[in-house]
This record gives sequence, structure tokens and C-alpha cells, in this order.
Amino acid sequence: MKKNLLILFLCAFNISFSQFEKINSFQNKLIENEITGSNVALVWQNGKVIYHNIENSYHTNGKPINENSIFPIWSMSKPITIVAMMILKERGMIDFNDNVSKYLPEYKNLKCKNPDGSIYQCKNSLSIFHLLTHRSGYGYYGNPQFFTSTLKYDNLADFSKDVASHPIEFEPGSDYLYGINMAILGRIVEVVTKKTFYEFLKEEIFNPLKMKDTKFYLTSKDRLRFQPLYINNGSLKGYTNDLDELSYDINNMAYFGGEGLTSTLNDYSKFCQMLVQGGNYEGKKIISQKSIDEMTGSYSKLDDDPFDYGYSLFVLSDPELDGTNSSKGIFGWSGYHNTHFWIDQEKNLFGLFMTRAREFSFGIQKEFRRAVYTSLIN
Repeated sequence: MKKNLLILFLCAFNISFSQFEKINSFQNKLIENEITGSNVALVWQNGKVIYHNIENSYHTNGKPINENSIFPIWSMSKPITIVAMMILKERGMIDFNDNVSKYLPEYKNLKCKNPDGSIYQCKNSLSIFHLLTHRSGYGYYGNPQFFTSTLKYDNLADFSKDVASHPIEFEPGSDYLYGINMAILGRIVEVVTKKTFYEFLKEEIFNPLKMKDTKFYLTSKDRLRFQPLYINNGSLKGYTNDLDELSYDINNMAYFGGEGLTSTLNDYSKFCQMLVQGGNYEGKKIISQKSIDEMTGSYSKLDDDPFDYGYSLFVLSDPELDGTNSSKGIFGWSGYHNTHFWIDQEKNLFGLFMTRAREFSFGIQKEFRRAVYTSLIN
């Protein structure tokens, strides 16, 4: 009897391993092709983890990933900021049609750019909705502005005032431009709640979801768990701890909601689980399904793109053009150092991938989804 049980167990293990072999191969090829260093992938469906694998490069200058590894999640901070905004809306503390200047007076007299670069007084007011949808006219800025820099700023108030004095690229609401919008929303949260943005996130999202390692700073102990950056951009190749770009200083309160958080696979998987489950996690309601439906509405559409864009989320609208067998309506986002996630409420599933590597590639997320959905079909 025991022998038969052992045989059944081994058969089940082999079937399970072979089913997800494409995901394992995907992870290995990223290392072999020098796209990433060590990486970790997780797939959750119907209340349980169906795939979880750490693929380590074992490079002498790298650091093996383990269950406690910390990653900078960069733009995967954005969906967390969006959830914070939905919480405020559900409580009647904010209206997305409000002008930003109602909360931040510095945005009352915005300047706009003409196509020729000349500056004029904007005709349209900037609304919260424009920030949520990246239709504000604000992009990302390098030298000399470096608006989302914790080396330049130690609070969101000063950041916001400097941003408001900078001309926007077009009339608010007239076009889509990915940019620093979530960081401005973080300042609005502070004004509305009279708390720091991080305090609000801890109380309303991180603590209820038991995301104990998700924060804007790193302690000396955290630094030991922080993944080094693997970079391969044509002129640089290797591992470094010298290109963090953000200070992650515990005393710095420039809590940038679009790029500033660090997290772990375990922590962020809880955030994903909450979204899959309609805003609920272990009996706690963070937001409603109605809010998730609003977050994933179609507010911008780009040419030859299988995705529509919601509140700082991609939403798959054309699975045929995408070509990965992914479900229509999946939504998610990615981070600068190649952290990626997506949510599939139809199949009660999410996928989460973490590494720390440059240069950024949407292809990593796409091929991860292809491997997952092909495995599920098989």
C-alpha cells in the first residue's frame, strides 16, 4: 500500500513538473541569454500556489534569491497608489472629478506647451482623473528636473510645488503620457488624510494585507536582503549596488507613489491575491469589486497595442493581437527593474515575476504570460 502511494505521489509530482516546464525554461533562458540574473516566478490559482520557482544564476558577483529577498518594485508601486485613491473615493473623502488645485493650490495656474515649445496659460484645469489615467500632460523628467528623486527631495510638499511650476506637455485630458502622476496623487492623499502617504498605506493596505516588508526605505538589515542590480545595456554588463537611483533613507519622507516602494515576492503576492478576490483578503475588505472595475476601465487606447489603459494599469482588450493565449480583461503592471504581475479574475489566477535587472523589457512579462497560459492549456 505504501509503495503504491509513493508511486502515485511521484507520478503526480512528475506530471506537475512537466506541466510547468515551459515556465521553468522561460526563467532559465533569461539567465542564459544574460537578460536577467537570478529570478523568481509565482503563479496562484483558485486559492493556492500552483507554481513557485526560484532560478538562481549563482554568479560570483550576484546574490541568490531566497524567500526573504527584497526588490525595488518601481512602477509596481503605482497600482498600490491607485488602491489608496479608491479607498478615499469609497469613503467619500475625494471626488475624481475635482480639480487638483482644490487640494494643492499650486496647480491653479498651470502652464502648457505648444507643439513648437512655446508656453501659454492652460485652458483646461487639471483634475484628479487626469492624474489617475496619465492624461495630465506630465511625463518623466531627467536632468535638471529629476522630480522623483529622493536625493533632491525629502518630502512630497516641496516636490509638488516644483512640479506645478513646470509646464505640462499638452492640455490636461487631451492625450496620454506616462509620467509622475502617482507621486502627485501621494501628496493629495497626505492633504486629504492629514497623514504621510506611507502612514496611510501602512494603515489601510500594508497592515491589513500583512505586507510587513513593503516600504519606502531600507534598514541596514534590509540592505543585506536587497537584490543587487544586474545590468546589461550594451556598454555595461554585470552586478552592482551603486545604481539604486533612490536613497531608500528611512528619514526621507518623499514617498513617491509611482516608483518608491520596495517589496518581496511574498508581500506583493498578497496584494495580487486581494485584487483577484475582488478587493478582499482573509476576510478583510480593502476595496470593492466596483472599484476594481473602475480601475480597469478603458480610458486610453494606443495604436497597434493589444492593451487599453485604465488607472495606471494595462487591460488586455485584444488577446489575438497579444498572441499569448492570455484571457481578455487581464490587468496588471510592471516595474523598471523587471518586476511584473498580472491579474486574471476570469480564471481566478495571478502571475508574479521578480528579478532586478536592466534594461527593462515588456517582453519578459509577455513571455511569462505565454508560458503560464500554454502550461494551463496543456
